[in-house]
Amino acid sequence: MSEQKVSEQTAVQEKVSADKEQRLREKLLPEIEEFKTSRSSLQLATKSAAGVPNASYAPFALADDGFYILVSELARHGTNLKESSEVSVMLVEDESEAKTIFARKRLTFDAHASIVDRETEVFTKGVAALSARFGEMIDNLSVLKDFNLFKLTPHHGLYVKGFGQAFSLTGSELLDVDWKRDGHHGGAPKVEAEIAEPA
Repeated sequence: MSEQKVSEQTAVQEKVSADKEQRLREKLLPEIEEFKTSRSSLQLATKSAAGVPNASYAPFALADDGFYILVSELARHGTNLKESSEVSVMLVEDESEAKTIFARKRLTFDAHASIVDRETEVFTKGVAALSARFGEMIDNLSVLKDFNLFKLTPHHGLYVKGFGQAFSLTGSELLDVDWKRDGHHGGAPKVEAEIAEPA
């Protein structure tokens, strides 16, 4: 096969790939945004300094720079987050909403957890985001000394729609909730890899 023929085939394949990626962006990312905003709590997999795992959950609010949670250091996950900053997170479809219990819709991601200093604008921002979602309870808890505000910054994640429909995402895609309204500041994010294209 001639070099020209190979080059033409490569160009066609790249165009097909780009078209498929565009369709995924247009259909998938708005769906992920809707899924994130429909969940009120996230599930946490944390570990102690000794490496002992713990599963828990926390109400959350999403801002443009991360997921915010307010947790007590009297709870195991509150202590774990102070001792080990690496955490795995899952947002999952309610059992009563799922078409099948074996393929619940879910968004999982690895994240870095950082404690937010009370005397910062970031603390004010995170508490305000949580308060907007959950009201007076947040205002009351945020002033208690044993409660800490953590920002969870995603590295990468996976969105699973169902059997054979899993999509790899970057950290920016997990955070950018406004891209479809403002053109993603000049360009839509890239879906890194897909196992199957959504119907």
